[in-house]
Amino acid sequence: MSQSSNKETPWSQWHNRLNKFLITKENLLPKEVPLLLSVSGGQDSMALLKLILDLKRLYKWELHVWHGDHGWHLESKTFSQELEIWCKNQGLNFICQRANKDEVKSEVEARNWRYNNLSKIAKSLYKQNNDFNCKHVLTGHTASDKAETLVLNLARGAYLGGLSSLKESRQLERDIHLIRPLIIFSREETAQICNHFNLPIWIDPSNQNLKFNRNKIRHEIIPRLEEMYPGSSMRIAALSEKLAEVKNNQDDLINFGIRKIKHGEKLCRQELLKLSKDNQRNILAKWLTLEGVPMLSAAQLEDLRSNTCRKLSSGSRKLSKGWKIKWNKNTIQIINSINQ
Repeated sequence: MSQSSNKETPWSQWHNRLNKFLITKENLLPKEVPLLLSVSGGQDSMALLKLILDLKRLYKWELHVWHGDHGWHLESKTFSQELEIWCKNQGLNFICQRANKDEVKSEVEARNWRYNNLSKIAKSLYKQNNDFNCKHVLTGHTASDKAETLVLNLARGAYLGGLSSLKESRQLERDIHLIRPLIIFSREETAQICNHFNLPIWIDPSNQNLKFNRNKIRHEIIPRLEEMYPGSSMRIAALSEKLAEVKNNQDDLINFGIRKIKHGEKLCRQELLKLSKDNQRNILAKWLTLEGVPMLSAAQLEDLRSNTCRKLSSGSRKLSKGWKIKWNKNTIQIINSINQ
């Protein structure tokens, strides 16, 4: 845990910037609603907690703090207890959940565990009052996270959707929204916020573990890019934002295309064959997503497009989690064997 001796001030440039951002995004965090904040104790989430706590007097929010203990290091329980004490001293409702080690063996599993539990807690907070449900879950993701995600997904071979990820908000579950208010700040700025306001920080040793791909990007790739081209991470994050706008426009056209060639639960294969390869790929990717099929890699998607769009051919492919795609001369359909 680290602290700074800088004198605290009640309002800062960061408060002002976040407040202006929320004003321009009036539906992002409405006034007088309950908010559930995911707080790890690291600098990003503590900066988020400080700013939201201070803005509460303007927006009349009711705040709840959730902490997920992955148990990835020996001091994780002590960190949780110290964070709980700090939150309760601020008058905050604090909720802590500890993961079974089998639930969080990888980055993906840990993220899924966090979001699943955040959704459950949000729904349970006000389940007896449908007019005052907790519909907003907040995380401390920053523009730096956005840049890291773009670089990571670019290396994986993601298409436009993966390159424009980490938006300021997305649907977590029905009527529950994941909000990232700090997406306008860099990680350097969240460090400045914590230092300026003398905030405690609990540094998770696993964040330095280079067996996790994101940590490699964060500690090796991004610093090297910043060394070569200062400010590059913010420019990469800005590019991700621009790609998101392109993706939204593209999605409108793709959805229109799907409606034109969809008959019942199937796609008209002959109509799909008339399109360019890029449009074939985009329509297949979007259609699979709409049907609930787990996201495919770029290589998997191209292999699927190549096979389903061969003239006069028929066949099938097994996808993940019990999904299967079949095609004949006239149609393409998706089957989920688990639900049959």
